[in-house]
Amino acid sequence: MGRNRRIWNPDAYEHVVMRGNNRQPIFQDESDIDAFIRVLAYAHEKYPFTILAYCLMTNHYHLLIRSPEVPLGKLMALINKRYSDYAKKKYHYSGYFYESRYYAGKAITHKSILAVSRYIHRNPINTLNPMVAEMKEYPHSSYRFYADSSCPPYEFLDLSYMPTILPRPYSKCIAGYLMYCEEPDPPELERIGVK
Repeated sequence: MGRNRRIWNPDAYEHVVMRGNNRQPIFQDESDIDAFIRVLAYAHEKYPFTILAYCLMTNHYHLLIRSPEVPLGKLMALINKRYSDYAKKKYHYSGYFYESRYYAGKAITHKSILAVSRYIHRNPINTLNPMVAEMKEYPHSSYRFYADSSCPPYEFLDLSYMPTILPRPYSKCIAGYLMYCEEPDPPELERIGVK
């Protein structure tokens, strides 16, 4: 039986998750993270896209991404192929680099966009053994840029949108967004399914 055809909506954000084959590491050191960011920058030059949140873990990554100009599948094929080519060459790896095709779940409402971004940013502290004490300490996530209130270091990263869609009682500012992410169970948190 064939795989279901993905439906592209150029206006929708999607929660993309990509895992290493057999859950093996896809990022083994800092240079791999840098290479992946370079791949994103290269892909952005070819097919402009927007990321609201990302988190690069050892054996998988999360993106909250919108691809308005080309179908998401075309963009992800470019990103995943370029990075796997880099990693396979560096680590003399043969065979399947990724577990399967990427997971993508649409985040269309403000509630679902917020919930997905919160889920992505909490990944390093929601593991069995938290990787850091606070989300802002994790170096491979967009959360640190929100926490520092810094200008986005990458053209594809938009830090201005999330605060504008916060529900009450949160202030529509970066501090309000940080509070939303850091609270154990925000009142507006919508359940999301993650593969």
